[in-house]
Amino acid sequence: MARVRAPELRGRGWLNTGGKDLHLADFRGKILLLDFWTFCCINCLHVLDELRPLEEKYGDVLTIVGVHSPKFEHERDPDALVAAVERYEVAHPVLDDPQLLMWNEYAAKAWPTLSIVDPEGYLVASMAGEGHAEGLARLIDKIVEEHEAKGTLHRGDGPYVPPPPSTTTLRFPGKALALVNGNILVSDSARHSIVELAPDAETVVRRIGTGERGRTDGAEPSFSEPQGLCVLPEKLAGQVGYDVVVADTVNHLLRGIDTATGVVTTIAGSGRQWRSTVDFRAHDALSVDLSSPWDVAYYEGRVIIAMAGIHQLWWFDPAKRTAGAYAGTTVESLKDGDPQQAWLSQPSGLSVTPDGRRLWFADSESSALRFVEDGQLHTAVGQGLFDFGHVDGIAADALLQHPLGVCALADGSVLIADTYNGAVRRFADGEVTTVASGLAEPSDVIVTAAGDVLVVESAAHQLTRLAPGVVASIDKGRLQVERPPTPLRAGEVTLEILFSPPPGQKLDDTYGPSTRLEISAAPPELLLEGQGVTTDLTRRLVVNPEITSGILQVVAQAATCDADIEHAACHLTRQDWGVPVTISADAPDRLPLALLAH
Repeated sequence: MARVRAPELRGRGWLNTGGKDLHLADFRGKILLLDFWTFCCINCLHVLDELRPLEEKYGDVLTIVGVHSPKFEHERDPDALVAAVERYEVAHPVLDDPQLLMWNEYAAKAWPTLSIVDPEGYLVASMAGEGHAEGLARLIDKIVEEHEAKGTLHRGDGPYVPPPPSTTTLRFPGKALALVNGNILVSDSARHSIVELAPDAETVVRRIGTGERGRTDGAEPSFSEPQGLCVLPEKLAGQVGYDVVVADTVNHLLRGIDTATGVVTTIAGSGRQWRSTVDFRAHDALSVDLSSPWDVAYYEGRVIIAMAGIHQLWWFDPAKRTAGAYAGTTVESLKDGDPQQAWLSQPSGLSVTPDGRRLWFADSESSALRFVEDGQLHTAVGQGLFDFGHVDGIAADALLQHPLGVCALADGSVLIADTYNGAVRRFADGEVTTVASGLAEPSDVIVTAAGDVLVVESAAHQLTRLAPGVVASIDKGRLQVERPPTPLRAGEVTLEILFSPPPGQKLDDTYGPSTRLEISAAPPELLLEGQGVTTDLTRRLVVNPEITSGILQVVAQAATCDADIEHAACHLTRQDWGVPVTISADAPDRLPLALLAH
């Protein structure tokens, strides 16, 4: 990369600094890592977890600043950002940039993007996606060595000021499960535990979990930001020794709870995050790598997993102790049909109809309500990755905003936790209505044993009862992501993925080709040539001159290993871009995307 001064930091305000505004000069002498993120994005949440060990290891030389660059309208709300920073335990300063000023000045094109600024204020690296932790450590070591020699590195504490501790009974609860005895299980996500509440939805019966982040089994278990819950049929539960399945999201595991004893067992997942190639075979459940399982539901004799981290649905068979992919190619978009060829976008909520025929799910990043029935995947509500809003009416015109939960009712209708609209919506007979509004990030809806409708009001840290029969019609209009589109020339263009292995690593083809590039488009007619999968990170595309705008969907990955050492470790870097483009005759004929450029 050319030696370029890092642009000055500016935005609406700062979090986690004790009220102090920061400037680039405040970081002089330190390595500054800018993390361009948005709190809806599962890949951004993965990177937050990847950065935690770096913050601890390099705390005296490295300062991480999260630059919050919102996708959805709700994410522009400063109070929502404050809540998200607490919810995800962000332990570094955060710059609130609702207008994407820094996103544009640092030329980001994907969530997440990381930019590295050296102790003298020069931009030295840019990278997109996940899997950079090892490469970042090597790059930081190199910068430390260089600037210690120059005398330009200054060790010491950073500007992070933690927020005051919270005192509510629940903290950012995620999902709930109605038990046959009338009690309610709730995943108390920010407190890393499962809470059993009495039928009043307030009184704590017991807490399962230590409350500290961890992955311990047994009678004193620990979780890491658990989310979804489902109950197994009684006979099957007796066979396997647990009756409730938990999506232990940040641990990338499924856990089983024996609710009679409170004992917890790991039942699926290696604990490693999935970074591989897609296959639909059955595997030993404890050997598979999962990726941010967000919800679980029992459907057609298996537990279906909303695998938010890789835009898929998976299955788990408790009796056979096997697991595998069920739907989705890992391309983040919206396409129906054969589940193995379908495109999903961060599925985050599941519910099965009482007759067991249909599996509903909330596809949050495409603001969609979708379902699987008779071996096919369908979309009931939703128009794509960048179209959202709060519009009631016929399903083809209705709009949601990042829903996280669904609840299939006995009358055939579906209640939707329309999270970023702060509402509960109802889908019935091809139409969408609003049942309740003014809620604080509702993330799930359940019906209790007594027939009450409860909403997990996550950002209010409580469960809320809905009054029956409250239906309103709301039209707040269509919204779209305000991220600026990239101009692209009609005809022949070159798409190039910029990737250089981190210091001390080399491309690795031990397990097959070291690089992979998959390209598709929405609408498909946008590309006349260039779709598909290759191992070359540069691709010739032919753009249709009759299409004025669209989205290029690009998935790139690169495998590296440590160079010239015995027992070298291997690493996989991966990013999924959805690049909005506008087409014109005089636009650039080259589109570079930085997977890792330094």
